[in-house]
Amino acid sequence: MKILKLLNKKNLSIIIISLLLSLPSIAEEKPVDIWNLEKQESDSVSEENLSLEKTEQESQSSIYKMQADKNKDSIKLDQDLTSKTIKIAGLYDPEDYGLSISMWSNSDGLLLKKLFESINKYDLSEDASEILNISLLTNAYHPSQNITDDEFLKFKTNWLIKDSNFELIEEYLIKNQITNLHPELMKYMVDRYLSQSDLKKSCEIFSKIKEPLEDEYLSKFNLYCLINYGKNEEAQLILDLKKELGFQDEYYENKINYLFGYIDEANKDVSENSILDFHLAHRTNPEFTFEPNKDTPKLIWKYLSTSNLLYKIQDLEITDIEKISTIEKATHDKNYSEEELFEFYKRFQFNLEQLLNTKESYKTLSSIEGKALVYQRLLLTEEPKLKLELMKILKDIFESEDIGNAFDTELAKFLKKIDETDVPSNFTTFYNQHIKNDEITNKKIKYNNKILHQSKLVNYFNGDYAKSKIEEDLDKFLKKIKKDKKYFLSKKDIIFLEALKSDGIEISKKYENLYEINKSEMPRDIQEMINNKETGAALLRIIEVIGPEKIEDIDDDTVYFIINTLNQLNADLIRNKLLLKVLPLKV
Repeated sequence: MKILKLLNKKNLSIIIISLLLSLPSIAEEKPVDIWNLEKQESDSVSEENLSLEKTEQESQSSIYKMQADKNKDSIKLDQDLTSKTIKIAGLYDPEDYGLSISMWSNSDGLLLKKLFESINKYDLSEDASEILNISLLTNAYHPSQNITDDEFLKFKTNWLIKDSNFELIEEYLIKNQITNLHPELMKYMVDRYLSQSDLKKSCEIFSKIKEPLEDEYLSKFNLYCLINYGKNEEAQLILDLKKELGFQDEYYENKINYLFGYIDEANKDVSENSILDFHLAHRTNPEFTFEPNKDTPKLIWKYLSTSNLLYKIQDLEITDIEKISTIEKATHDKNYSEEELFEFYKRFQFNLEQLLNTKESYKTLSSIEGKALVYQRLLLTEEPKLKLELMKILKDIFESEDIGNAFDTELAKFLKKIDETDVPSNFTTFYNQHIKNDEITNKKIKYNNKILHQSKLVNYFNGDYAKSKIEEDLDKFLKKIKKDKKYFLSKKDIIFLEALKSDGIEISKKYENLYEINKSEMPRDIQEMINNKETGAALLRIIEVIGPEKIEDIDDDTVYFIINTLNQLNADLIRNKLLLKVLPLKV
């Protein structure tokens, strides 16, 4: 240490970087079990467990193998990357989805910012989310007009955090080794794992990060993980180097020194500044207890819940209004079960008059007592209309207090006990909005060879047709249609035919008069994006249009220009997945 103090900071930094590069972030040998958080985990972490298995991006069915005779530019990504100074980060090669490495190059950053802002307002459907993942995680040059690299990367970070797909985040960070460009993304992931009391998952990723960590919080987390896996010497070296550069954190060092074994007892202070700080307080105190309140961060609430550190609802007194109110908020955040909360409501006692006149009586009581009264009356009622009235009253109370999710699962249970035919018209919206269908809907395609878009010809988009075969069978089908004066080509039939034509499937000129294309149906701004080769922006507009809706629930006219857009972009793999959802009849 004396030698280190004689070195200037410049030389010291070089030494630090060299040392950190030569050290694995986390040991790859069996960890030392130095503490148990009362969570069922494996007793040891093997070398294989510390390595993250690569999940190959396999194509789903033959959709991903089938493409028509479209001209595609062969992109040698590795060569192109060396010619550009901009860091390219993604998971998918452009050709994987018929896109281009320059898909963002022609886009105006001001427009992109508006589109991202608009999209961020939605809770995107699975269809929209999938397209956005493809758009943002395809290897491509960053846009350069009116937007910085940092701003564009921030969009990726924000979306991945909102989407909360930990596996995708992990794969993205590891494959690209860009933790220092996305520190917030990695912090989000390790914090969420830790809030679930899954320290093993939190620490695993550090073993796959090859670059020295620049973020102070991540560096502290990694150091702690090294201790957790029995690599005290490496952890101590990093801590010494950090302190030489001015690192000061008395709270953290006290906990770490206890884990090192340098002190017999750690300070009992509990910090809520981060989930790591809170976890260290728990880990270093064998008699740890903590009573949360409404201001306690959500992550810490989750940690308390998953670590079995929350007080039990049944132990509360019905007079302890503040604690009950806190538990209601925690139930809203899914840290207590609704079943536990509503079981507690049963403990309140009401007279007969209050129960008979519940719709008025609850207004004279405190909020907690009012909810308990309505709930108890709901249990005693069999008449569907009254039950629905009481459910709505109770739901409205929860919603007015911003804890609507606390009456979510239990509400769905009540609604499922009511036959849909017994629901009055004025409660139909309420019923449909809150009932949850837990059935897995793996519907199978039912072919109807009397309707073009429901016929077996739709299997072309599943890769089950050779080009010559689809042209032959299509010609036969169109021949029948032309003879049948009663057959009218629907919008979905037209969508089907236009997609085939886009793929180079030849349709005889004698069938040209079967339908007409109204070019005005295509939004002008999207068409301009396509013409200007603003592929990324065009995809964002499609995502904005879909928003929270399932593609199969969107009207045919909108589906038409969505598919038309993808046709023009040559994004066939994205298009085919959507077509197989909207065209065939499913039962």
